[in-house]
Amino acid sequence: MPRLTRLLFLCGLLALTAAHAARAADPIYTRPLRSLALDGHDPVAYFERGRPVPGTAEIQTSWSGATWRFASEENRAAFLADPTAYAPQYGGYCAWAVSQGKLAPGNPENWSIVGGKLYVNYDAAVQRRWTAGQEGFIEQADRRWPALLAND
Repeated sequence: MPRLTRLLFLCGLLALTAAHAARAADPIYTRPLRSLALDGHDPVAYFERGRPVPGTAEIQTSWSGATWRFASEENRAAFLADPTAYAPQYGGYCAWAVSQGKLAPGNPENWSIVGGKLYVNYDAAVQRRWTAGQEGFIEQADRRWPALLAND
């Protein structure tokens, strides 16, 4: 492999690694003075059971600065195999608020799965607004999230 090709390959690999590390380091929303992601709800259950399910203190793990609880060992194992597949987008902050360039708490009872990704919203009223235009809101939130991280 020519030297320039190797160098470009290594630069690309480093960029991918940095992007992955940055995603894993996104802040996770937790209530003040608590470290529970999704208020202790099992992130895998949204995908497997189609609803929020409380996790237990006996089955938990730490990831990205938060404690994640699960309803079963199988769900914990699935999460550990690929946390970013199950963690809520935008760290569990309200997806609609992120689309507006703001940070607001996400409520694990107000959620949706779009394109295989979990999104949470502040409350039922915001959830209705989100549902009416979620594809556009996701595009806006994806653009605004890096700036919100930089300002957090």
